[in-house]
Amino acid sequence: MDVDSLLDPDIREALKSVPQMNGFTFDQVPAMRETRLAQLATIQSQLSDAVERTDYTVPGPDGAPDVALRVHRPAGQQGPLPAIYWMHGGGYVFGSHEMDDLRFDKWCPALNCIGISVEYRLAPETPYPGPLEDAYAGLAWVHENAATLGIDTAHLGIGGASAGGGLAAGLALLTRDRGKIPLAFQLLIYPMIDDRMTSVSSGWEVPIWSPASNKAGWAAYLGDLVGGDVPIYAAAARARELDGLPQALITVGALDGFLDEDIDYALRLTHAGVPTELHVYPGGPHGFDALLPGTALARRARADMETWLAHVLRA
Repeated sequence: MDVDSLLDPDIREALKSVPQMNGFTFDQVPAMRETRLAQLATIQSQLSDAVERTDYTVPGPDGAPDVALRVHRPAGQQGPLPAIYWMHGGGYVFGSHEMDDLRFDKWCPALNCIGISVEYRLAPETPYPGPLEDAYAGLAWVHENAATLGIDTAHLGIGGASAGGGLAAGLALLTRDRGKIPLAFQLLIYPMIDDRMTSVSSGWEVPIWSPASNKAGWAAYLGDLVGGDVPIYAAAARARELDGLPQALITVGALDGFLDEDIDYALRLTHAGVPTELHVYPGGPHGFDALLPGTALARRARADMETWLAHVLRA
């Protein structure tokens, strides 16, 4: 397949200024993290005064460190509001909850909602289940302290992008099976959910996140579980029983290596009776909405997400 000829023209041009990743080794991870963290200064400089941000440190999983949360609230809004609990992307090996400050700088005022971003531990230092249990611990604290935080628990949902979308899908399964925290929705942006990499699209040499990078990310996250009995909470595509999960929106570019696994997951959610909306964007590679924000395709994808969120946050 000639990927370049299928790229959206605006995307193709914008990609010229975006660094590509074609695999990595674990000894390269610290430098990758430093590069991503250096980008946070640019994000912070773009934030408005329309959102109040409060940082919390909450109890982590048993025997594990505390978990950092950042709560974003539209300025001046005091009443109980719907909320989105969010996990950042980064292939399970890099990234920070501060990466999503700009996302909530827009969403919180526009949707009149609260956003909560969680700082989960990263692989390979902390493989599964550590990052997922961090996310669960943070969500449990948010649910328990909803009244203090001004959150309407009837409209509390979760979401994430890429590896964060994979964590969100796993978290939806985990919360369903533990039965303590009701969730209203799950927003899965090109989620990383299948470690087996047996689909056609998982072998495509595509921009941004190649098969080699994907394999390295999964190896870091799964650790000793690679090639063995991988739990459904680590790789949600392995789950067979999907009934009882919250309604979902799944978005993915047509030139994303995750295309097949994401379409299949949306289809199986629908078959299980879970209200599910799927958007596939022709000409879009992995991460296009965030990494190439000025393109028309990115703007359309973000508008679709916001339209769906506006509905589920008030449904």
